Amino acid sequence: MTQDISTKEQRPYHHGDLHRAIVEAALDVLSESQSTEFSLRELARRAGVSHNAPYKHFADKRELLAAVSAIGFELLAERMAEATRELDSPRQRLAAMARAYVCGGVNNPALYRLMFGGYLAGQDEGRPVIERTAAYNMKALIVSAISDGALGRQIADTEPNTRTIDGAILVFWSQMHGLTLLLADRLVGPGDKVEELTENVLQGMLEGLVNSIPAVPEGVWVGPPLAG
Repeated sequence: MTQDISTKEQRPYHHGDLHRAIVEAALDVLSESQSTEFSLRELARRAGVSHNAPYKHFADKRELLAAVSAIGFELLAERMAEATRELDSPRQRLAAMARAYVCGGVNNPALYRLMFGGYLAGQDEGRPVIERTAAYNMKALIVSAISDGALGRQIADTEPNTRTIDGAILVFWSQMHGLTLLLADRLVGPGDKVEELTENVLQGMLEGLVNSIPAVPEGVWVGPPLAG
């Protein structure tokens, strides 16, 4: 049985300060309503503070949602790491991370779309620094599995191999992201076949990457990048 990536027991923090209490309230509302159309006043009410209190920690709603998205990446990375804890095979690790990724998105589509959609993108197409850092840390887990040999051979995580590793991640991410949205939007189903469908798509994709990894073109980033 899969679990929602906003489940309280999985959160790497607890109530203890107003900033975290408000972010936690936002995670709860987002999970329950599956919409970002909530007010900071509602979050303040949930956190048991005055309606102006959130503005002492967040300049606006976008800044709050950036913090929520960053926590989403942290929780997803935690799920992915936990899924691989007992696995030695790099390929099995990558497969376990893929299942955790897809299940997390299907179980909480609104948080997933906040994390991977365009809502938080700025006019310069950049994303909030707090979110980019958390996303980069999640990407590092996938890089580790690929580097260790998930695609049939070890690929050292060095500058000369960056385009190759990013090419593999782009294929992996494209497949998993597409499958997640298809399942979340009920264009593929049924819902109780998520893990089986993920496994089928994943194994087909991995077989292709074992035979050929399409390196990304020069200057392409697969990220989002840490630098804006």
